[in-house]
Amino acid sequence: MADSPLLDVHADGDTVRVEGHGAWTSECADDLEQAVNRQCVAYAGARHVEIDLSDVQKMDTFGALLLERLRRVWQKEGVEPQVVGLNPSYTVLIEEMTRTGREPPPPERATVGVFERVGREMVNIAEDAIAMLNFIGAVVAAFGRMMARPRSFRFTSMVNQLDRVGFRAVPIILLITFLIGCIIAQQGIFNFRRFGADIYVVDMVGVLVLRELGVLIVSIMIAGRSGSAYTAELGSMRMREEVDALRVMGFDPIEVLVVPRMIALIIALPLLTFIGSMSALVGGGLVAWFYGGIQPDVFMTRLKDAITLAQFEVGMIKAPFMAAIIGVVGCMEGLRVGGSAESLGTHTTASVVKSIFLVIVVDGLFAIFFASIDM
Repeated sequence: MADSPLLDVHADGDTVRVEGHGAWTSECADDLEQAVNRQCVAYAGARHVEIDLSDVQKMDTFGALLLERLRRVWQKEGVEPQVVGLNPSYTVLIEEMTRTGREPPPPERATVGVFERVGREMVNIAEDAIAMLNFIGAVVAAFGRMMARPRSFRFTSMVNQLDRVGFRAVPIILLITFLIGCIIAQQGIFNFRRFGADIYVVDMVGVLVLRELGVLIVSIMIAGRSGSAYTAELGSMRMREEVDALRVMGFDPIEVLVVPRMIALIIALPLLTFIGSMSALVGGGLVAWFYGGIQPDVFMTRLKDAITLAQFEVGMIKAPFMAAIIGVVGCMEGLRVGGSAESLGTHTTASVVKSIFLVIVVDGLFAIFFASIDM
């Protein structure tokens, strides 16, 4: 029985012989596909099938795909069609089409429960803690080697980093801490005025700024500004394989890249904390003067009575520890960057988040410590 110029089908009981003709290519796509679809429906129940391709003059991927469709129709019924007369040059193409679509389906993703998520996060936290301890050990060892060989210390690099993380950060630190001091004073006056205790806003501003908020706000600002910059710089060097090049040349990347940045940050953060605290006090004093009617001489007199040297020392003692935390986290995350831009973005984000989190945790621990020693 003739079906089309491209496909003839001869049926004898439950035996079917399919003969291909002409060019089984995309140019004849419509006719060939319609013919194949009709045979798939009409002769699906055949028990013996032979596909003769000896008269097929040309075949491309489209023709091979339709041939595979014919075969699979009968294979589903348990019949393996016999393909004869195939030009050997098309063997690889037919084999490739035979493998198409036979890959096992991917395993279903198991639903992750709440407890499993918590467990995985705890494992990740533990791995981060171990990595940080290892990195701190490497930094301490590099400091030790630097102390043993002072000439190996890269003073120029440290000064450059001090300029970048210290002096260039002064304007934004002044602005933010000034505004924080203004806000604290305004809110304090607004609420204390109900009780006729406006003057006590000076005590609140002085103690909060010098003891807690000054160093905390500056540390958070530096974590977002300089900590992320450390991660991005070292991460970019990792992506360009510059860190590996240092190792090949016999240099320790910790000693060359990390130690100057750490020292610059440890020097810069206490200075920025002092500048920021003074700026916050100035902002609080101006608000107390213009909004609360507290004259500057009264503000200064009350401030001297409200604060002690210990209040100032508490804030300044915290600053180097905050700087060390920001430097360790920023440099560690930078040296963990992989070879993609996505990895760089992920580790930069992680650097800022971890630095701010640890700064707040350490500030709380210091608060408990200083309270326990009555300082």
